[in-house]
Amino acid sequence: MTHQLPGLDAEEIARVRQPLATASTLPPAAYTRDDIFARETEAIFRKSWLPLARVDQVARRGDYLSMDLLGQPIMIVHGHDGQIRVMSRTCLHRAAQVAEGSGNLKLFTCPYHAWSYDTSGQLIRAPLMDGAEAFPEPACRLPQVRMEIWQGFILANFDANAAPFAPQVTTFAACFEAFRLNEMAVVRTLEFDSQWNWKVLVENFMEAYHHVAVHPDTFEPAYHARDSRIPDSDGPWSILHMPAAHSDMPPGLPPAEGLEEWQARDLFASVLYPHFLLGIQGSVLTWYQLFPEAADRLTLRIHICVPADDTAFEGFDLIAEEISQMVTAIHLEDIGANDTVWKGLNAPMTAQGRLSPLEKAIWQYNQWWLEQMLPEGGA
Repeated sequence: MTHQLPGLDAEEIARVRQPLATASTLPPAAYTRDDIFARETEAIFRKSWLPLARVDQVARRGDYLSMDLLGQPIMIVHGHDGQIRVMSRTCLHRAAQVAEGSGNLKLFTCPYHAWSYDTSGQLIRAPLMDGAEAFPEPACRLPQVRMEIWQGFILANFDANAAPFAPQVTTFAACFEAFRLNEMAVVRTLEFDSQWNWKVLVENFMEAYHHVAVHPDTFEPAYHARDSRIPDSDGPWSILHMPAAHSDMPPGLPPAEGLEEWQARDLFASVLYPHFLLGIQGSVLTWYQLFPEAADRLTLRIHICVPADDTAFEGFDLIAEEISQMVTAIHLEDIGANDTVWKGLNAPMTAQGRLSPLEKAIWQYNQWWLEQMLPEGGA
């Protein structure tokens, strides 16, 4: 990989690398150029741990969930041997897809020629192949993707040489140990098509500075922008801590057992690089799952999670619906902000801006982004 990035010059990169007090944003080209996105795909996405699902979404043996990841059709399968796997869902015969959507199956049968695979991906039936010489049916298995389970999340990585995920985020996990994230279950999923670069959404998620203008009647009265703070990071992650402006406990579900009062009241936004976004407050975990598709497009799924035991509370469906409506309302406000940012980033007179001290998480993220995109440290 070269020391340069298309559309970014040495002076622009140097401005990003300044200490926070004098640092600038990434240049507009970092968001808008297709060749930058192509390099991100190879240098970042294909080498990173990407969250695919929660374990509770494939809780039973035979449960599966299919999706496309970086152009590869995959499925997460809870095997009948008890193992959860991530594997290709493309038939080994003529490349049709053996599964769509989600459900529970003992066999995945290709709709084209009826080749069938068990829940480990092993081919067990290929009709009318008797005349095919040296056809090694027992050796045919759907390609497997490296995976890891962390805090109830199923993550995958296409890079066989990537370092394991959990050791990189031990400090992060310790910060949220009391919230027992591994006990959460998905209760609602919202989906949005977003017509901007994926980093626009990540940046919006990771600063409270915009509360004063974008959320003046929603977030700002409850979490003052000026009070937000970002701790130093020792790994590929950032945390935005937003202390509550009032001492009242948030409405809805009771706080998780074992939380201190400030933990139950305050709001936390976090990113595990590159785009694993978690909003945490009390008993509610909001997971923003990003699927970048092009420099100017991504699909966003917002999964609302609560402790699995809380779903048995009387009136839980109403509480879950109220949480969903609140999350939707906040995101609709953010959509308007991101739309105008995207228009500005594509304007010919737009240049780098200066970061606020309240945008430390963006600064942290930008340093990591440059390290991945310019691995030799050049400009």
